[in-house]
Amino acid sequence: MATLLDLANLIFSDVNETVEDLENKFPKRNLPENAYVTRFAPSPTGFLHTGSLFTSMIACKMAKQSGGVFYIRLEDTDTKREIEGSGVSLLEQLKVFGINPDEGYLGDHEEGLYGQSDREHLYRVVIKDLMIKGRAYPCFCSQEELNVLREKQEQEKIIPGYYGEYAKCRTLAVDEAIEKIKNGEKFVIRFKSMGDHNNKIAVHDLIRGDLELSENDQDIVILKSDGLPTYHFAHACDDHFMRTNCVTRGEE
Repeated sequence: MATLLDLANLIFSDVNETVEDLENKFPKRNLPENAYVTRFAPSPTGFLHTGSLFTSMIACKMAKQSGGVFYIRLEDTDTKREIEGSGVSLLEQLKVFGINPDEGYLGDHEEGLYGQSDREHLYRVVIKDLMIKGRAYPCFCSQEELNVLREKQEQEKIIPGYYGEYAKCRTLAVDEAIEKIKNGEKFVIRFKSMGDHNNKIAVHDLIRGDLELSENDQDIVILKSDGLPTYHFAHACDDHFMRTNCVTRGEE
């Protein structure tokens, strides 16, 4: 009987590093106590938005005033929406307003470290680790199957999504998953959530104070069929390994 390790090694045969290796490669920053590490992380899909300008100005100011670091990262994993050249244009537009990063895509460091499409290996290391631990799995459901599922949930007035009893591939046997992959079936990787939307988690917002949010129970896609990570997974990994400790963004 195949194991989760066998499945992970099949999908990520090129990955030999571990999360522990990444922690050592990207250690905690040597900064003053209470220093903020902030970022502006645009997608290269068009011109600089006024809201993005405002939040980046705040992020830059908070980092400078606290003796921290402000960096710029390009979140360019959504290749379908990318407009060629707009990433560099966005960052050059920031310079017009005096917003200059300490690190980042147009800073003093290598560009590849601050563009998500160049950090693919990092995400693969983390996802392989999640699969070995049973917290991620391959999903072979087609878009047609997902559309039928959503329609059924909406008709029955059930919270839509891929979770719990509706997550068909969540309970797929490892041997069956391996067979499907070897047969060339397309798949994505989903995060295996242990949350319950009826439960709450407590978070502290520097502006809005203490908040309660529902736990996530959706088995969201973290790696697309083209081998690139989804935005919400990639930026969580990046914020961790770049040691971001304060994020400013619109209320939405």
